[in-house]
Amino acid sequence: MALTPFFFGGDQSIFDPLDRFFEPFDRFPLWDNAPNSRQFARDVSAIASTRVNWVETPEAHIFKADVPGLKKEEVKVQVEDGRTLQISGERKKEEVEKTDKWHRVERTQGSFLRRFRLPENAKLEEVKAKVEDGVLTVTVPKIEKPKHEVKAVEISG
Repeated sequence: MALTPFFFGGDQSIFDPLDRFFEPFDRFPLWDNAPNSRQFARDVSAIASTRVNWVETPEAHIFKADVPGLKKEEVKVQVEDGRTLQISGERKKEEVEKTDKWHRVERTQGSFLRRFRLPENAKLEEVKAKVEDGVLTVTVPKIEKPKHEVKAVEISG
């Protein structure tokens, strides 16, 4: 009988109680009957693990996404439904030899997708993207605000 609680993976040794702790969907009772619960957890992890920074400068909105190991052909950047920026791609599964003995599989694989609602000041027709050193940079220029003019009005009378 295991001494660890069910949520931590009660079928484990008491000497490694956190071994399965970071696989939250793997031991959740709702998913125990699902045929591909481990694959579902990996897919959710792949979608959620793509980290993106969004910074607004005076000239543009800049998005930076971590896409390590992906080529530019494996990443897709789209503007859809008018003002939604969509960044997607897929990390392919590594080839496995039958003679290999794996000890850990922690790198995410599968598809990822992130969407961002762009503000009204975005120039959608001038969006640019590049991948360099495992970082995707998407630059969305901003529409220049008209300069406020002060006009003197003559007072008659």
